Amino acid sequence: MRSNRLHLNADKTELMWCSSIRKLSQLPSCSFFVAGSLVCPVNAVRDLGVFIDNDLGAATHVRRTMSCCFAALYQLRHLRRYVTDDCFCSLVVSLVHSGLDYGNFVLVELPAYLKRRLQSVLNTAARLVLRLGRYDHVSDALAALHWLRLAQRVDFKVAVMAFRVLGRAPERSCSSS
Repeated sequence: MRSNRLHLNADKTELMWCSSIRKLSQLPSCSFFVAGSLVCPVNAVRDLGVFIDNDLGAATHVRRTMSCCFAALYQLRHLRRYVTDDCFCSLVVSLVHSGLDYGNFVLVELPAYLKRRLQSVLNTAARLVLRLGRYDHVSDALAALHWLRLAQRVDFKVAVMAFRVLGRAPERSCSSS
């Protein structure tokens, strides 16, 4: 750092131990002095807006994404009667879908319980756009809005990114049993 004339910003520096849950208890939890600044270990770090847990999972990212998306939906709900249906749908897509789509690479191979939690955000957004009740079935609403379910959204976005990088579609390995 000194040779490149860089300084450590202690307010923005985080330390995270990466390990399995069983081994985490064996790692030190005390603070360290790095370049004269005190750095404390944390359970999750944020890099470019994506949260990664110390077990290299995405539970913190899912929780924070859900929180931001539901907060946006709560605020949009109050605007519902003042804007047209098309405008409201555009607002939901720009504020909620962008939050769900950001950092899709973390959501690949996500456990089913975390996918269901993120899918609930998408379902709530569809119900809000189409003015459905809380317990109305949402599959037809997603089809009417031309919105993919979360698992398909993640696969699609990652495939599009791979296509842009590679110049061709990624190959899917198929195993025949």
